[in-house]
Amino acid sequence: MVLVAAGVYRTMGRPIFFRQERPGLNGHPFTVLKFRTMRNTTDVEGKPLPAPERITPFGLFLRKTSLDELPQLINVVRGDMSFIGPRPLLVTYLPYYTQREMRRHEVRPGITGLAQISGRNTLPWPERLELDASYVERMSFGLDVAIFLQTLLKVVRRSDVLDVPQDHGGFIRARQGMVKAGVMSDQHDR
Repeated sequence: MVLVAAGVYRTMGRPIFFRQERPGLNGHPFTVLKFRTMRNTTDVEGKPLPAPERITPFGLFLRKTSLDELPQLINVVRGDMSFIGPRPLLVTYLPYYTQREMRRHEVRPGITGLAQISGRNTLPWPERLELDASYVERMSFGLDVAIFLQTLLKVVRRSDVLDVPQDHGGFIRARQGMVKAGVMSDQHDR
């Protein structure tokens, strides 16, 4: 972690960590930690440039290797997160979950989970959220071990990792179903 922190400082300066409020157990907010992977570059109006224009080569390496997630070990030690569980999403999404999807908040969020080994951010939102609810219903030591081992394989193989963050949008629930709208946080989960 010290070497990665030094690399972030050398390539992007300060701050070294990306911090963002996310809902944890029972929806209570906590601050998730990640290593920064992007510059804070803005346009003439002061708005952040699109994510692909701000990511650094070192940041891209961190994302491909999932090393940007290492600071979440601090979240685990603090009791905000566990190793395995649904990935913590944005607080602003809380009002849009269905009753079933809200089950994801019955457990601590995890560094990795069932959705991450099943396709990470290449999966559509409804599938990811369904996998999170399914994890809560099927939670067991055996399932956690299987997720952990499959996560190691995915990290080593670097599979299902998007090279450059995509503006694939957050979600707003409409009566007819899921509709994409807006742009997800530039350092949201991959």
